[in-house]
Amino acid sequence: MQHNDPDITLITPSAPMAAETHGGRAKCLQRLVRLDLPVPRTIALSFRAVHGIAAGELPDMTRMLAPFQDEALLCVRPSSEDPDWGGPGAVLNIGMNDAKFVELSDRLGKEAASDLYLRFVQAYAIHVARLDPDMFDEISEDPIEGLGQALRAYEDETEEDFPQDTGVQLAEVLRSMARAWEGTTARLLRQAKGAPADAGLGLVVQEMAFGLGQGECGSGVIQLVDSVTGARQITGRYLSQSQGREALHGGSDALYLEQDPRGPSLEELAPEAFAALKEYTALMRVKLREEMQVEFTIENGAVFVLDGVRVARNARAAVAIAVALAEDGIIAREEALMRIEPRALNELLHRQVDPEAPRDVLARGVAASPGAATGRIVFTAEAAQAAAARGEACVLVRRETNPEDIRGMHAAVAVLTERGGMTSHAAVIGRGIGLPCVVGASEIGFDPAQKQLKMPDGRILKKGDTITIDGSNGEVLAGEAPLLEAARDESFQTLMTWADEVRDIAVRANADTPADAEVARRFRAQGIGLCRTEHMFFETDRLTVMREMIFADSSEDRAAALERLLPMQRADFIDLFRIMQGKPVCIRLFDPPLHEFLPSDRSGMRELAEALDLPLSDVTRRVDALGEYNPMLGMRGVRLGIVVPEIYEMQARAIFEATIEASREGAPVVPEIMIPLVSACREVELVKTRIDLVAASVRNETGQAFTYRLGVMVETPRAALRAEEIAPHVAFLSFGTNDLTQMTYGLSRDDAGRFMSAYVQQGVYPEDPFHTLDVDGVGELLRIGAERGRRASPDLVLSICGEHGGNPESIAFCRDAGFDYVSCSPFRVPVARLAAAQLAVKDKIG
Repeated sequence: MQHNDPDITLITPSAPMAAETHGGRAKCLQRLVRLDLPVPRTIALSFRAVHGIAAGELPDMTRMLAPFQDEALLCVRPSSEDPDWGGPGAVLNIGMNDAKFVELSDRLGKEAASDLYLRFVQAYAIHVARLDPDMFDEISEDPIEGLGQALRAYEDETEEDFPQDTGVQLAEVLRSMARAWEGTTARLLRQAKGAPADAGLGLVVQEMAFGLGQGECGSGVIQLVDSVTGARQITGRYLSQSQGREALHGGSDALYLEQDPRGPSLEELAPEAFAALKEYTALMRVKLREEMQVEFTIENGAVFVLDGVRVARNARAAVAIAVALAEDGIIAREEALMRIEPRALNELLHRQVDPEAPRDVLARGVAASPGAATGRIVFTAEAAQAAAARGEACVLVRRETNPEDIRGMHAAVAVLTERGGMTSHAAVIGRGIGLPCVVGASEIGFDPAQKQLKMPDGRILKKGDTITIDGSNGEVLAGEAPLLEAARDESFQTLMTWADEVRDIAVRANADTPADAEVARRFRAQGIGLCRTEHMFFETDRLTVMREMIFADSSEDRAAALERLLPMQRADFIDLFRIMQGKPVCIRLFDPPLHEFLPSDRSGMRELAEALDLPLSDVTRRVDALGEYNPMLGMRGVRLGIVVPEIYEMQARAIFEATIEASREGAPVVPEIMIPLVSACREVELVKTRIDLVAASVRNETGQAFTYRLGVMVETPRAALRAEEIAPHVAFLSFGTNDLTQMTYGLSRDDAGRFMSAYVQQGVYPEDPFHTLDVDGVGELLRIGAERGRRASPDLVLSICGEHGGNPESIAFCRDAGFDYVSCSPFRVPVARLAAAQLAVKDKIG
């Protein structure tokens, strides 16, 4: 049967089997057999055979047992198509019965035989007979005494003797494992891991190599790399039956034993076996093109290879392993690139909560900005700045953040908000500055007035209590969780260099400050794709001047106030140009509504009245007058630039003067000026005319020549639809997908988090459109804008600068639509670079 039935076959070098029909474990064992490694005799059952067993169609046990020696004990292991999908636990020592117990007692000693029999009885009772594991809690730790107690407990519970026939034992184990795989719980668990609902399970039945005898005997696992760092280092564990000690720690060239780390190593106990294991594992690395962990036994000094599995690894180790395999010529560089999930790079770029550590989860929200940090709770930006001044780590907790909180965000180690989604203010700024952030934690009861939070389980946290924010998983943890440091090591840099060699779409960074630009430069961004200038106005000295400008009654007074801001803006831009060293810098002109720069509470208005030497009533009236029912759709962006043109004129002058200054020191700077929130061609014409006049004035005053490129940030559906009219007036169109998604859907990106999870769960939207670009709706507007814009201006540069720019799926769309570059938060630049490279490799291999 084993040679003729493809569904139940002896694993030989030529047996017909594949991972898609028999599972990954069975196929790996066949590869090991082909390498002529000492693999015990093994039979593989296909997905179809296991499905039949679950339905009650048992194979002929006599024929199945025929290939094995009469005295052999067997084990059964699962073999799913993808090892990450899991499967039922292995069952060992099948065939152990009273007669075998007597035989092994004579050969190995009664204690060893009792231990083997006892472990099988317990496994069979729990996994096959489905008895309560608690029934074995009271049995003796002495295996000889415990065996008798376990057998009696089994017989009492089942009211029948423990099965003695190997065929019966094997049949029941196979049936139990097959049915467990097809049960509802198991199906839901593997679907959660990405497995299809009808994923199949194979089983392998293997003759056991005991690892018991008179010479050196034992069992263990060995691998040639560290699972955390990916460093070349022999690690594993080894249980020596003759020594009775278990190894937990690996050295550079040996497996050590637990009781005495300075005592005998496996290399000393069995040098020939140890040398063989190293040779086998190295051979598997080359032939299987992967770092493998080998499960082995040693019996009287002889090695048996029971299994080989892909070494478990975190993101740092995965990068190191892939790069080492490529550098050793085992895999191509392109394959090394394809082996790393782009989003996994977040583990290397930010500190993370140790995945092995226990978690006391207080609440959950949206994982808005990756990384983890621990600090004391503060409820205001001022408190965060005060804590930073004292050298204390703090977590800024707000209902939602606004531009006034930026200084507090820079001072905090993490941010937690009650409201918001993936493109809320806290999320965007958090990702931009690499700050761990959880938003939309609506299940928490926020009480800023009392300076406390009520968690879903009733726990109350107050100002000063310590929490850990896990922005990678969207969790708020109690206390100080152990953290793993970021690891941007040599392997990471090498992988990124290879990515840059093959990708065919540029990657820029969204950077608002010199610090952001430094990070962007460090991550090898090809320029700045979005500099939001309004963030520069919230420093204390600038905020006062901005408020003076807002309260000015005439154009001349506004210009006079802005004249004081001019040198500050100029210095900001000089810093950005110098840091980017000749790479393009795209500066978005002032965008937010003016009310964001004014206080909203009574005490803030009183302070402003004092600062401006005005009656409180005048301040209150002005603040009320600037209020809008829907400010995000009101007088902001280009509308503000047309109604209050002095702001854009000051910014243009600052940009041009900075261009001249920075160009003196290096490559000529060609700044890109971007007009936000355009919806009509006439808006572009008006702004362009004013900026051209400022440029001419600066050239005349300085006697210096320079050029600049003007563009539009496409954030309204109308701008995308009328791109053919707009394109002749500009050099580039950059799609701001955050606002464009908001306007296309009619969704508030700050409030959508309250119901978005319910919408996704019920299939209204396949994904949160603020997290994953909606290629059907918003994407159609991008395609229309790109096609119509290029029709009017074939050399038009196209990009996206919304947060979707760092999303691998969005990058695929942009490449397909013919965009020139994507721009994203600095800490997402490596993710985008790798994702872009993988897309190019996929196209290359077809």
